[in-house]
Amino acid sequence: MKPRTEKSMELYEIMLRRGYPEPFCDQITKNLNTDWTAQRMIGYLSHYKKLPLEEVVDEMLAILSERNRIMQKKDLENTNAKWNKYLNERYHADEWLSENNLDIGSEWSEEM
Repeated sequence: MKPRTEKSMELYEIMLRRGYPEPFCDQITKNLNTDWTAQRMIGYLSHYKKLPLEEVVDEMLAILSERNRIMQKKDLENTNAKWNKYLNERYHADEWLSENNLDIGSEWSEEM
């Protein structure tokens, strides 16, 4: 796991001050070890005085799930951009070959 960020340490201190057990705070902040995830939990906790441990864990899992969805979306967007670039380059290459009356043979066309 990556080291805790400043926000993650802030979350750790907030949870300790609210009376959560140290090992529990440690595990939560080990999992919420980015500024974004820690800030989400700090925002969630700011609406309550003290939540049961189960609700804090449930929110931690929801935050991590949302983070994973965002990461997957960005990965898919990146893959889509590469695919579009490939198709665009292929289109321009085919266009250039056609404009210059060049035939690359049927083998090339069948592979694609």
